[in-house]
Parts: sequence; structure tokens; C-alpha cells
Amino acid sequence: MPIHDQGYQRYAGDRARTGTAWQVIARAGIRTVLAERKFLALLLLAWAPFLVRAVQVYVAANYSQASFLQPKGETFREFLETQAVFVFFITIYVGAGLIASDRRANALQLYLAKPLSRWEYVAGKMAVLLTLLVSVTFLPAMMLLLVQIGFAGSFTFIANNIYLLPAITLYSLAQVLLASFTMLALSSLSKSSRFVGVMYAGLIFFTGALFKAVQGITGQSWLAWLSPSDALEQLGDAIFRLPLRYDLPLWAAMGVVVGLIVASGVVLERRVRAVEVVS
Repeated sequence: MPIHDQGYQRYAGDRARTGTAWQVIARAGIRTVLAERKFLALLLLAWAPFLVRAVQVYVAANYSQASFLQPKGETFREFLETQAVFVFFITIYVGAGLIASDRRANALQLYLAKPLSRWEYVAGKMAVLLTLLVSVTFLPAMMLLLVQIGFAGSFTFIANNIYLLPAITLYSLAQVLLASFTMLALSSLSKSSRFVGVMYAGLIFFTGALFKAVQGITGQSWLAWLSPSDALEQLGDAIFRLPLRYDLPLWAAMGVVVGLIVASGVVLERRVRAVEVVS
């Protein structure tokens, strides 16, 4: 049967709004990670501290003999500090290959050869890591706060500690942004996800060990700016209105965290490049 030329026809499908392409990358990335059993096991393990704290809140609310277990403002600070371990492992597991894998497969050129800006690409990759890190920091911390209200049967605790709402939000945001930006920047520097994981682990452990060594020699804790992790802990103490653990000025701790995020953004701006097509 002969095929006749139908000529030009208008596109009858739906048109996606501009600036939303990053959502496709984010959804695909999150689905891929959640399909892995190893990651699900890690995610469940990351929620174990929440269950322990929830039992603590229940016991304190129902047994007068266990009044010493009553949660305080610093309880939530300690909880988020505990979650830093899982932030570290999830960042390496999920983030190491987010850009490195695309560079190894030469997929970056394919991504940016479409009507997709490099910042939409970075935003999509960033959203994958941010979403999963928020699920083990901000989300369980807020749920723990709700659990406390439920078991106590009143809003007295939250009324007396209203600062916990912005404190949990701000510190969780600082945790996940620092980890996400740093990891994506490192991932853009190599084609090997394993090497990226080693670089990230080296950054965390080497700077921490360097600070502890220098502190042991000089006795000066203001040198905590050498370690981004310790600078972040200093910032967390201030956010939760707790005594600062180091002599590092708050502005310096904030400068280390913000500076590393900005530096990571600069690295991403330089490394994520290909032919961009403007639609």
C-alpha cells in the first residue's frame, strides 16, 4: 500500500513547562536508588535511632520512675548528631556516582544536547541526594517531635521549646546542603564513583584528624575551622542554643560551611559543561 505524504501537522500532545526538566532526572534517580535492596536496608537502619528515641519518649511519658528520660531541647540536637553517620554513608552510596557515572558513559553530552540547561541537570541530581538525606534528618526529627506531643497528650513541651521547629529545620538544611554540594562537586571531578567515595571519605576523616592533631599539639580549639564537620557541629550547637564546644567564633563556623557550599557550586559550574541547546 503506498504511503502518501501527510505534510506538516501540528503537535497535538502536551507541552511540558520550561524549567521542569530537572524533575524527570530527580524522579528517575530516586526510583533507581529505592529499587536497590541494599539501600533500603541502609535506610531502615538509619531510622533505628528514631525508634530508640520514640521508645524513650513513650517510657518517660508513661512511667514516673523514668522521668529522667524526659526529652529536652538537646535531645533533638543529639539525635541529629547521631544521624550524621547515616548522612555520611547515604551521601557516598547515592551521591558518588550521580555525575561520575554520566561522565564515564559520556551521557553528560547527551543530557545537555537537549533543551536542558546544566543547572537543571545539576538541580535534578541534587534533588535526588537532598530528598534522601532529608528523609533521615529533618523527617525523623520532626516525627520525633510529633511523637513526644502525642505521648505527652499536650503541647506543653513544644510551647516551652518553640525554637526547636526552626532549629531542626535550619540544622537539617545545613547538614544536607553541605553534604550534597560537596559530594556533587567531587562527583563532577572524576569518572570513577569509587574514587569519588574515597575522596569524600578522605575529606571528612582527614580534615577531622588534622584538627584533632593540631588541637592536641597547640591546645587551641578555635582551629576547628580546619574541619568542615566540626565547624558544622559548632554551628549546630549555636542553632540549638547549647554551649559551644569549641572556641571557634560562630561567624567563622558559618563561613566554613557556606564557603564550602559556594566553592562546590563554582566547581560544578566549571565541570558540568557540554553543548547546550536553547529551546
